[in-house]
Amino acid sequence: MPTQTILKGLKDNLYLDLITGAFKKYPQEIYLVGGALRDLFLKRKKAYFDFDFAVSRGAIKISHRIACELKSGFVVLDKEHGSTRIVYRNKNLSCNFDFTDFRGKDINEDLLHRDFTVNSMAVDLRKIKQAKDLNEILLDPYGARKDIKLKKIRMVSRYSIPEDPVRIMRAFSLSAQLGFKIGPNTFKEIKKYKSKISSCAFERITEELFKIMDSQNGFKALREMDSLKILDEILPEIKPMRGVNQGPYHHLDVYKHSLQTTLEIENLFSQLSNKKEIQGYLNSFISGTRTRRALLKMAAFLHDIGKPRARHLYKGKIQFHGHERVGRDMLKDIALRLRISNDEKEALSRIIFWHLRPGYLADIEKLSTRAVFRFFRDAKDEAVAIVLLSIADQRSTRGPLTRGENRKHHEQVCLGLAKEYFRRKREKKLPKLINGHELMKVLKLESGPLIGKILLEIEEAQAAGEIKTKAQALGLARDMARKEKK
Repeated sequence: MPTQTILKGLKDNLYLDLITGAFKKYPQEIYLVGGALRDLFLKRKKAYFDFDFAVSRGAIKISHRIACELKSGFVVLDKEHGSTRIVYRNKNLSCNFDFTDFRGKDINEDLLHRDFTVNSMAVDLRKIKQAKDLNEILLDPYGARKDIKLKKIRMVSRYSIPEDPVRIMRAFSLSAQLGFKIGPNTFKEIKKYKSKISSCAFERITEELFKIMDSQNGFKALREMDSLKILDEILPEIKPMRGVNQGPYHHLDVYKHSLQTTLEIENLFSQLSNKKEIQGYLNSFISGTRTRRALLKMAAFLHDIGKPRARHLYKGKIQFHGHERVGRDMLKDIALRLRISNDEKEALSRIIFWHLRPGYLADIEKLSTRAVFRFFRDAKDEAVAIVLLSIADQRSTRGPLTRGENRKHHEQVCLGLAKEYFRRKREKKLPKLINGHELMKVLKLESGPLIGKILLEIEEAQAAGEIKTKAQALGLARDMARKEKK
């Protein structure tokens, strides 16, 4: 991109105007650094923005005051290095502003402590509006622009990785997001220090892991990480998956199948790129800046994590009965370690637990309205994620017993369920015919499991079109109550 276009982009940026204006009352130096600058050179458009600022001193105190002025969320990320984040939200603008004290005596020394050369540029925030040429204000002492042209991820210095081992993850997340290649010397350093990564704050590790999952090149990055066994340091639960052979429907062991499913889900995302409702669903945020797309790719990688524990032989055949339940239970420890939100944990749990359900539905010769209702009732908002994972999972099995016709039918059922999900979302919900209090009063029953069971049956019968009035609902309730008493 021409430098004048980049300069104009900086001058016209409303986010930067907020910080420039707020900083007028402070004497400290402030520089825009890192990814925002890099992305301007790459003409990279993002749905969500992050801005990093290097401040000569007092970053925590100043950014906290600015957060109060902007009426925004504020968190201290690293007290030792004076690192903070302002979470800014309003109707039209939404982003994160990160502030960090200089790591060194001046900005050039600070840039030496940055992770990779592509992130080692800086611009004096106070001089942007007056500048006539980008080169007047751009600092690039370590070859950022050169490595951007070469599409290369390279350490700024030999201290980059040992100084902060999370940069191991960041190397792969940048590679995945930008389509860049990690330089050979950087790759050697990553291999040398990989065991240090588990000592870092898992919130930061998880942030980079989700960036990998959210990219179009997630599988490639995971495969490169796997070649160094980096994933084992983060997710030790995957170790037992290696070498676990499966039945005749599979051609890969459990671990390789999980990696292949991750590739297949990426391919499926591309295949469905013209499906606006599905793309909108995948791009929706499930927690903070994390999308369903990233979460689903994580689920694809972890969907069979329970298989090693569930594996057993029955009449000489390998079986994994209940592995979806084991996997869901194992996810509790993984979610705790990765510090993911409750919403993310619940969504992952539901996807993993129900990932076999669409396959069972595809085996039914004539799919009933009740069966479809039950699926949506159990899957909730993860219904589309579950059917997409089911397609990817099926495509990852190419053993001697797999049949093309079965696969085609399976995919038709899954895509039909996705279509039905969006139709139901647009449709006005059916009014509730009766509630629990009314049932207890009319049937003279106390609160308990039976009331819940009756309400579920009424809801299901209503969805199937079998009952339409309150009187019919009460009749069904009385019949059920009578049967329970016998």
